[in-house]
Amino acid sequence: MRLNNKIALIFGGGQAPSDSPAAPMGNGRATALTFAREGAKVMVADRSIKAARAVADEITAAGGTAQAIACDVLEEAQIKDTISQTVALWGRLDILHNNVGLSIEAGDAPITEIDADAFDHIMRLNLRAMVLAAKHALPVMRNQNSGVLINISSIAATETYPWVGYKASKAAILALTEQQAIQNAEYGIRAVAIQPGMIDTVMAVDARAKAWDRSRADVAAERAARVPMKRQGTAQDVANAALFLASDEAGFISGISLRVDGASGCRIG
Repeated sequence: MRLNNKIALIFGGGQAPSDSPAAPMGNGRATALTFAREGAKVMVADRSIKAARAVADEITAAGGTAQAIACDVLEEAQIKDTISQTVALWGRLDILHNNVGLSIEAGDAPITEIDADAFDHIMRLNLRAMVLAAKHALPVMRNQNSGVLINISSIAATETYPWVGYKASKAAILALTEQQAIQNAEYGIRAVAIQPGMIDTVMAVDARAKAWDRSRADVAAERAARVPMKRQGTAQDVANAALFLASDEAGFISGISLRVDGASGCRIG
């Protein structure tokens, strides 16, 4: 019970039921389930209320405490309302987990080919939403003199990556996390980032298979071959990192980024 009685809000925490029982778990769902299993009360926020309810119901069926809420993070008013409803329900906010992000599904491309509207959309979704979530969560946390911000970046921020929108937004998240950490340390608030590498999720693998008209197995094998450990990670690997960073065990850790990438980030040149 490493998060016993903590209140966690996860943006992008939903995952709709899949027609395929073998569909891999998403990072947001894995984190929501892990936080709840460790004693947290979890607000699962997702653009799709169906996806959010699926995860919240999974938590409650296992004996945990969770609520689902629809939230489009492109709309500041909805972000603010989601945070307000979380605090109204449970009285505080201990963990803000920012998991929303897209790349090729949103039209990402090399810099010489990127459409301006697609770039703007990716930056709004991946970065602007995270800024606005912190804008409305930090006053609550400052009043409590405690709290943790967990921002999902990517190994793409620091490794060779072909598409400009995702890389630029995920690199900016690292700087944002450092700023949040130093500007809120006096309030007992920590800010940390996670850089997932090749993780086997629907968003990472299936979206590429569809975009490239290739089989899922081929895309997964290609991704695994690029990892020094010769396998992809799982959403649970990301959730385990988030659990540690959210817990009191990481109480003196702030302003850092933790790579969850099978040693991919160790490449130089």
